[in-house]
Amino acid sequence: MKDYNFFNTLLVQSVGSKKGAISPTITSSAAFAYENAQEAEGIFKGEINNPLYARVGNPTTAKLESIVAKMEGGLGSIATSSGMGALSMIMTAFLKVNDEVLCIGGFFGGTYTLVNETMKRFGIKSNFCGTDDFKMIESKLQEGIELVMVESVGNPSLELPDLNKIIHLCNKYQTILLVDNTVTPLSIRPLEMGADIVIHSTTKAISGHSASLGGIAVFRAIIQNDKLWNEKYKNMHPILEKMGEKALIAIAKKRAMRDMGMSSNAFGSFLTMLGIETLALRVERVNNSLPIIAKQLEENLPKDIQVSHPSLSSHPYHQRYINEFNKTSGPLITLECGTKERAFKLINNLKLATQTANIGDNRTLALHVASTIYREFDEKTQKSLGITQGLIRISIGLEDPKLISKDFLDASQQ
Repeated sequence: MKDYNFFNTLLVQSVGSKKGAISPTITSSAAFAYENAQEAEGIFKGEINNPLYARVGNPTTAKLESIVAKMEGGLGSIATSSGMGALSMIMTAFLKVNDEVLCIGGFFGGTYTLVNETMKRFGIKSNFCGTDDFKMIESKLQEGIELVMVESVGNPSLELPDLNKIIHLCNKYQTILLVDNTVTPLSIRPLEMGADIVIHSTTKAISGHSASLGGIAVFRAIIQNDKLWNEKYKNMHPILEKMGEKALIAIAKKRAMRDMGMSSNAFGSFLTMLGIETLALRVERVNNSLPIIAKQLEENLPKDIQVSHPSLSSHPYHQRYINEFNKTSGPLITLECGTKERAFKLINNLKLATQTANIGDNRTLALHVASTIYREFDEKTQKSLGITQGLIRISIGLEDPKLISKDFLDASQQ
């Protein structure tokens, strides 16, 4: 990754303006006037880059999109109403009846239900495999599946995938790879590694303040002899022929955003940009705090509570954390309390941490996931996703790491 100072400079300089209003302008209009019929035609043809209609784009949102595209090293991006909106846009734009998606590793509950329940109702097939089950991964790719999905860090499993190997295989077998990078903005840069699409729930770390629901998908440029010319993507070839390097963006807009309207609103995009100015500072702070907190908890919590974080030598992905993840894995850490009752008691005794279903916030957050996000999943599915009745997911915030540790240690003793 580039150093945090690179992003500190890039992000504040991209959000701020040197002329007129320094902060971004909120354009709240739902519709936009065209100067004449020729301009209207050019806008709808995509030849004139002026606002068309807020369902497919907004000037405030366009600024956010350009910033995140720079941040991720992509050609362009599309902001949506939520992180699930970004994922839904990709799946509905790039998949059709009888297409198949492979999900690698543990997944956020909303992602699992979208893939395994909602999209199944529309004829999209799905498979799930372990993070390092490369025998199955290569087997499914050889069969000609259309999409592979992986989280940069498993939420809440904290599994760290071998992204380089997954990217290599997806490119070898000409298959679109989507990486959910919500947990590791700046730390992991999948597009520069060779992935095709990156998504974020901007509600999380990118904004940091829980004031704005949003999502975004970032796309690479189409290149000569691109994998999308593979016969399995032939329904997209007319757009490829017309749009060239911008085809991935056009596919998402024309085949999902235009017809389903999961677009970001102007005020939400404005709030997200206010948060993104400090993203690099916050990411650095959290990633520096986490090893301190993890060590304190591992050494001092009662022996019946197990701490899981890749910075700990006891973690199964510790070496990958050091060698491939630059000692950064986002804000998540988990506690295994053994039983639901033990977990409830600990979490209810917390004074500093906030109980909520969000992650990546400026504040430290905690949640008993089995009784909330994953409550409707059967025991077998919960187990496959790394969910137990005693599991507490924690998202570390900006507070003093010593005070965060103390809060959990005190809560465990009561």
